[in-house]
Amino acid sequence: MSLHEDAVLVLKGYAPEGPEGPEDTHGDQAELRQAYLDHLAQHDDGMWKACGAGHVTASALVIDPERGKVLLTLHRKLRMWLQMGGHCEEQDATLEAAALREATEESGIAGLTLLSGGPVRLDRHPIPSPCNWHLDVQYAALAPAGAAERISEESLELRWFGYEEVPDVADASVVRLLEATRARL
Repeated sequence: MSLHEDAVLVLKGYAPEGPEGPEDTHGDQAELRQAYLDHLAQHDDGMWKACGAGHVTASALVIDPERGKVLLTLHRKLRMWLQMGGHCEEQDATLEAAALREATEESGIAGLTLLSGGPVRLDRHPIPSPCNWHLDVQYAALAPAGAAERISEESLELRWFGYEEVPDVADASVVRLLEATRARL
């Protein structure tokens, strides 16, 4: 199975859950899911950075539930506190593998495990050219006990933030990802 085919299966199976059962908790998840599926149906190269119409990316919020903290990266190019993530690569067999690879590379933490249940959220955002649009499939990665982060060349800084600190440093998309992740813990 190709990464493109895996992404279609993952997205077809993605159903955000709210406290009352399946629902669109932030008003846009069902629409985004369909937009991602439409994008992949229209673009055989829709997983890759070379697709000028945008491309699917994979990210993961690194979380330590025992300590009530999340690890964010001060992104070198965007100069924003974000979750770990980025472009899919040829060696990625699945979206989950891409998200876990990105989280491991950017955090430097060995032994991360993805939160079960598939993606936590979807988030589409404009990016400077030539990328144009990221259609991000967002996961959560659990840090092992005693995890020690190590900064990568893609980051200016890595820092653990308490859940309550995230709204003060990150944009609304990261806050929504944290909220959705905490609802699944």
